[in-house]
Amino acid sequence: MTAPVQSLLFADPREAADLAAFLGRLLHYDRGAAVRLQASGGALAVFGRPPSFEVLAVRAVRLDGSHDLDVTVSAGELLESLDTEGPSAGTGGLPAPVTGPPWTGVLPPRGGWHEAPPGTLPGPLDLRAALTAAVTEFRRRDEALPEERRTRAERDLIGREIWSRTVGDTELPLRAVHAAQALGFLRAAPDFSVALLTAGTWLRLRTPFGSIAVRRAGAGGGLGGLAVSVGG
Repeated sequence: MTAPVQSLLFADPREAADLAAFLGRLLHYDRGAAVRLQASGGALAVFGRPPSFEVLAVRAVRLDGSHDLDVTVSAGELLESLDTEGPSAGTGGLPAPVTGPPWTGVLPPRGGWHEAPPGTLPGPLDLRAALTAAVTEFRRRDEALPEERRTRAERDLIGREIWSRTVGDTELPLRAVHAAQALGFLRAAPDFSVALLTAGTWLRLRTPFGSIAVRRAGAGGGLGGLAVSVGG
């Protein structure tokens, strides 16, 4: 492992632990995952792309002191550097930069986000119910496939059709909600709320624990150019 080249001190040790959990989930989907880090003032935004979901995930944490940082590093090395227990809890090291995948080159806009009108996005309980129904449907349709059609390609077609469906009265694809659940952003917690924000061709599902950003259908370029605001 490359030795860290800069130390990180978090404003709250619990946020270092939350970041470690987020990195661990990213690595579950991609053992070679890279993350782009952007710090401005006392806020650090960590951007990752779990390949199974075709979305951009963002986890924001607070740092102790003011920082100016923009670098892509190994998610695994960053995770290894974090100290989440004991007298050094809430500290970490910044690994040496790596050449990131194409999505790290451009991020959604920092500003210009507008919240969708109330009632267009279902609440947390309804979102979880929609996920449960989607998973149940996928399993049912998968089990109904004849043996000769039970291939990865056929299953991918089913999954793409289900997860591309939009949520409520929005353009947000269900896969964004699925990613939020898988990455620990859609939790059962007191006063938990979700919001949908828009900026140009971008949609952003925001929760207290992180955000999921995705391009609108038909925007072109897939994730293409990806800067979500440093806020969670």
